[in-house]
Amino acid sequence: MPVVDVDPDELRDLTGHEEKSDDELIDDLFGLGLEFEGRTEEDDLQLEFAPDRLDRLSVEGIARSLRYQHGDDRGVYVPNTNDPGWTIEVEASVPDERPYVTGAVVRDVDLDEDALDSLIQLQEKLHATMGRKRAKGAIGIHDLTMLKGETVTEEGGELGKSITYRGIEPEGDRFVPLDSDAEMTPEEVLRAHETGETYADLVANYERYPAIYDDIGLFSFPPVINGRRTEVTTDSRDLFVELTGTDQWTIDHMCNIICYGLDARGAKIEEIEVRYPDETLVRPDFEVTEKIVTHERIETMLGVDLSAERVLDLLERSGLDAETGEIGDDASDSSARQTASDGELAYEVEIPPYRVDVLHPLDVVDDVGRAYGFNELEPRYPDVGTVGGRHDRSELEDAARELLVGLGFEDLLNFHMIGETENFERLRISPEDDVVGAAEPPTIKEPYSEDYTMFRTWALPSLLMVLENNTHRAYPQDLAEIGLAARADDDQNTGVAEHRTVAAVLARHDASYEDAKARLQATARNFDTDLATPATDHPTFIDGRAAEVVLDGDSVGVIGEVRPEVLVEHDLELPVAAFEFRLDALE
Repeated sequence: MPVVDVDPDELRDLTGHEEKSDDELIDDLFGLGLEFEGRTEEDDLQLEFAPDRLDRLSVEGIARSLRYQHGDDRGVYVPNTNDPGWTIEVEASVPDERPYVTGAVVRDVDLDEDALDSLIQLQEKLHATMGRKRAKGAIGIHDLTMLKGETVTEEGGELGKSITYRGIEPEGDRFVPLDSDAEMTPEEVLRAHETGETYADLVANYERYPAIYDDIGLFSFPPVINGRRTEVTTDSRDLFVELTGTDQWTIDHMCNIICYGLDARGAKIEEIEVRYPDETLVRPDFEVTEKIVTHERIETMLGVDLSAERVLDLLERSGLDAETGEIGDDASDSSARQTASDGELAYEVEIPPYRVDVLHPLDVVDDVGRAYGFNELEPRYPDVGTVGGRHDRSELEDAARELLVGLGFEDLLNFHMIGETENFERLRISPEDDVVGAAEPPTIKEPYSEDYTMFRTWALPSLLMVLENNTHRAYPQDLAEIGLAARADDDQNTGVAEHRTVAAVLARHDASYEDAKARLQATARNFDTDLATPATDHPTFIDGRAAEVVLDGDSVGVIGEVRPEVLVEHDLELPVAAFEFRLDALE
């Protein structure tokens, strides 16, 4: 969970509640869902909160929420913006991996040490959360007075200044990065600069590196580092904020949160134009969005009776605006249309542009509940009587596990995560093969270890690893596991299809196909399931000593004697017979 350091004196100053003690502030913050975790060496409050409210990643955002809670502010606030004076020109050479850019000009900001620290903290917290460690979005903040924009002119005369977002060669133009006195190329930054080494992986596979230029030259190498020339200090009064990323929506909303934080310090926000080859955008995008939520849904979810006037008041105290109306066939919000009937009382709720967490009418209900006070809700038991019980699948799993133990197997529970070498290569299969265990696996995007890069596609590799780690133990070793396996599946909402699998191995001097089949036959008979074992070929098993597992006419697994090459790979000196099949085949 994100933790934000907040100076309580800054919080009192920004909220206008100088009379509040630290303990009173902590109580108020708890009502917003921010939990007090302790204090820093500088005596700042350390606050932990749910990562959905990214607008509270700074003292300015937290102060805004407190002012709404105290009733000092009401409804949606949108900062005034001045017309564009600057343009970001986007060239076709920009890397395909990072094609989007946005930004804003901020003027007359008062940056003392506390304000600058808060701005830097907000920048880094947004990087870590919404920006996915800069991979999805990265923020660069520059001293505007140190930029020399290229003059933008049209027939009517000079329109303003521009900077350019383009792609460059790794050994392209040189610049002096932050925290350095030496000129470097982007490639040298990645090799020889501490920050460059930290974020080198983000652009490692780029043929061209993203770069931002003014009329003097290169001044920003996103998402890695800014140039020293435009470094922001407490003397800076005008700022240029630029963001690059893989998704326009993400960087636009990161920009909004930055702008709202600086607006709280009295700064003026100035729009910029972003000129792509095929379109021009005006940013920041402070457009207010709308959600429709019914009165019945609010009362049902919170379990309280509320008048329409009370709901409108609570919405305004949440920083939202709303009007009452009735649901009709032309309702624009599909989620409201699906859960309401025509003529039902509803609220058209306006959402401010810094709220990235309001994705569904239930998020609006949550705001109403927090403004009402969750501590004010009276818990009560539901009026419906229910009887709990085990799920059928859970009972099936327990019955199968008990049977396998009765057949002499030792029950195991292994990790579901595994490495590609263990899952595929050491068992002589690949994801492209048409055999049990071969499937496109769900993989970890940024694994910490090569031993755990994917979700296993079958359980047999896990059992062989257990045998490998227990060669010093006495034999026979008969092991079984009932656990999860998975494969990548774009037809699933999660992109992953999981299933329960039953796997067993017999490691002994006389292990054979016949012994494994006898235990498999006993399992099928116990669950009143017809078993057939037609011969098949499988790279993991000896040719002529492998068969499909067919239960009630469906091919659901494999059985056989493990190849000597696979045994040698696992340092096993005794024969091993094994079988694996889907648990749901026993239903």
